Amino acid sequence: MLTFDIDRSSPTPLYFQLAQAIEGAIAGGDLPAGSRLENEILLAQRYGLSRPTVRRAVQELVDKGLLVRKRGVGTQVIQPHVRRSVELTSLYDDLARGGEAPTTEVLSLERVPAPADIAEELDLPEGDEIVVVRRLRRSHGEPLALLTNHLPGRFEPTVQDLTDRGLYQYLRSQGVHLRVAHQRIGARQARTDEARLLEEPPRSALLTMQRTAFDDQGVAVELGRHVYRASRYDFETTLVGR
Repeated sequence: MLTFDIDRSSPTPLYFQLAQAIEGAIAGGDLPAGSRLENEILLAQRYGLSRPTVRRAVQELVDKGLLVRKRGVGTQVIQPHVRRSVELTSLYDDLARGGEAPTTEVLSLERVPAPADIAEELDLPEGDEIVVVRRLRRSHGEPLALLTNHLPGRFEPTVQDLTDRGLYQYLRSQGVHLRVAHQRIGARQARTDEARLLEEPPRSALLTMQRTAFDDQGVAVELGRHVYRASRYDFETTLVGR
């Protein structure tokens, strides 16, 4: 149960005091992900606030991505968005550094002839053997992204390699020094299998990212085509004026 003191003498608006108290309870673990918030009538009665004041506080946190309203369920706390800087790092490394407890399920790992579009990205002859790996990445046990990576055939990762650590960690262990990447970020609707694996409603919005990474010799070492839950993930970058 949320408890906090209203300071009616403070210049801080009452709705904002309530929103801050709820946000603090979420951050402190008193309102963990999945827990339900008391309904607006009870909150208004408990703290002597008007329903519009409570409604505005709740909407503030819905807009910040901390709460979600579900019909027939009420208002629930959700996992905060994972924010990832647009840098040449792996999702696994970023999640691990942020304390997000990443885990990986390898859905498939196979060696196949390179189709024309993949061969072009990796600067290989069409039909050359490549490694294709498809993984489901989770954060705190919750699905976050589907990762499909294509590697030149000289690499031989195992399912265990890619379950225990990130792909870039594997590449570094093979003596690869990643130097630069070309990346495109977009969005589209989830396909049926993607929605199922990511536990999203059909045709939900997904963020997309395609990246071709090169080593310090300028050789392409990896092409990634990934999709992320837009409800749980966003990219973050800093822009500097010229």
